[in-house]
Amino acid sequence: MLKPKATATRELTSLDGVWRFAVGSTDGEPWRGPLDGTLEAAVPASYNDLFADPAIRDHVGWVWYQRTVRVPRGWAGERIFVRVEAATHTGKVYVDDQLVAEHVGGYTPFDADITDAVTAGGEFRLTIGVSNELTNTTIPPGSITVTADGRHQQKYLHDFYNYAGLARSVWLYCAPRVRISDITVVTDVDGSEGIVDYRVEATGTADVRVRLFDATGTEVAGGTGANGSLRVPEVTLWQPGKAYLYELVAEIVDGETVLDSYPLAVGVRTIEVRGTQFLINGEPFYFTGFGKHEDTPVRGKGHDNAFLVHDFQLMEWIGANSFRTSHYPYAEEVMDFADRHGVVVIDETAAVGLNLFIEGGVGRPDKRPTFSPETMNDQTREAHAQALRELIARDKNHPSVVMWCVANEPSSHEEGAREYFEPLVQLTRELDPTRPVTYASFMFVTPDNDRIADLFDVLGINRYHGWYVANGDLATAEIMLDAELTGWEKKYDKPIIMMEYGADTMPGLHSIWDIAWTEEYQTAFLDMHHRVFDRHEAMIGEHVWNFADFRTTNGVHRVDGNKKGVFTRERHPKNAAHALRARWHRIGNRKPTTPDTAS
Repeated sequence: MLKPKATATRELTSLDGVWRFAVGSTDGEPWRGPLDGTLEAAVPASYNDLFADPAIRDHVGWVWYQRTVRVPRGWAGERIFVRVEAATHTGKVYVDDQLVAEHVGGYTPFDADITDAVTAGGEFRLTIGVSNELTNTTIPPGSITVTADGRHQQKYLHDFYNYAGLARSVWLYCAPRVRISDITVVTDVDGSEGIVDYRVEATGTADVRVRLFDATGTEVAGGTGANGSLRVPEVTLWQPGKAYLYELVAEIVDGETVLDSYPLAVGVRTIEVRGTQFLINGEPFYFTGFGKHEDTPVRGKGHDNAFLVHDFQLMEWIGANSFRTSHYPYAEEVMDFADRHGVVVIDETAAVGLNLFIEGGVGRPDKRPTFSPETMNDQTREAHAQALRELIARDKNHPSVVMWCVANEPSSHEEGAREYFEPLVQLTRELDPTRPVTYASFMFVTPDNDRIADLFDVLGINRYHGWYVANGDLATAEIMLDAELTGWEKKYDKPIIMMEYGADTMPGLHSIWDIAWTEEYQTAFLDMHHRVFDRHEAMIGEHVWNFADFRTTNGVHRVDGNKKGVFTRERHPKNAAHALRARWHRIGNRKPTTPDTAS
């Protein structure tokens, strides 16, 4: 799943901008001809917050984007594609009135080969339909109800707003008929030498040549054939906080003629789980950072390069070395940026909400089973498997990605959980045997009732002692958290990372007492957790929930969204950001050897 790039043999043009826009019907009936009306929408952006009309914001079903595209006249004889980086959650692509591609899954890209439907130098009408509908067989799951007055309402089980539309870029690009279709790179280290194993896939029979260049542009290794291994003398490793990237140039050649060329950034590094340690390049690594969201005012989940740069600057300022792509794959630009800047990534699928135990309330005994033919079933698992295939196909070559996260907060203590997840974990290992696999368990799963923890290399846990339980009583919360971590350590003897811990905080609300929602309470809450983490040898990291406040669905416990960010939605720091900065700059990439009383 190669990202479109401009090379000596390929060209691309951005289709980002302002498109014509219309709200469609709930049955997905395609538009024929030009769109009606005067609405226009920005691409990339979620459409929900662009308009003042609540009917558009709350629409359930299809919306339609349309624009006129001219194919460059120099592309005659080339294969021509439309690339949609994300259509949340189902996309359809039309050239004039011809359907040329469909895709299910809102956070991974897809291509439409439109070669036979367009002419170089000519124009065509490009229409993209996007549906935001979620069901029990989609990832993430949801359900649709019809109100008494006939309105369709989308219910979903994840605690972030169901933004929809074309949230990432759309491209028109061309590539040769005989071309490189995929590249897979795996790296290792042998003494002072780096090892770069590669596999190049091509359309048709082709002769392949590869060359590896260092950061100065000097060729340091090369080979021929679609599969091979390159050795790099005196290798410079990709390291957390100190990124170094080589460039692998794969070429299809006919004698001395280059038919196609594709460059790929390569970071040479190793990953290993050994006992209760997580090793990068043979050195113990301690994760500090956040669960994040692609969420900004007006744009929703729309990718924005200015926010990309600013968010990474804030992570550098605060001393974070990593983040999790909660709860879906992020834009490819985010992954590329992490590669270039040495930021470590736990890469997660959109499998959030596989949990009916907390549907409409916490721990109610009359809840439907999560895993059953009527709820999360074999079709759900296949959609989940496809999400894993597409995530790994897209992100397998990123050196920043050190772990795959299969799901967030599934109901892993329920009957049927193991039957659901065991094939998915096995699939993940088959697709990529080089990276550890994890998941994020939810609050009411314990070491004694969890049915799937043994399947994973690293235990990721989301806990809110001092917030959802023992709220305002940090002394009790500390005892509870300490006891639970001890339980996980004793039973599994695996690395543990706290994937989520946090407290909702209203900026500007203060108190000298432990009052929930105040900035002082958020800081004290985090300090308590850090004291506990530092007492447990198996702890390999801490990801605060959340980097920044974010939009959620309507709810009485959500005032203008989730307020657990240490930055506001506009990226202003709360007091806790300064406390985290002091701790994380002090400990760097290494776990504290004694409890951090200075936090």
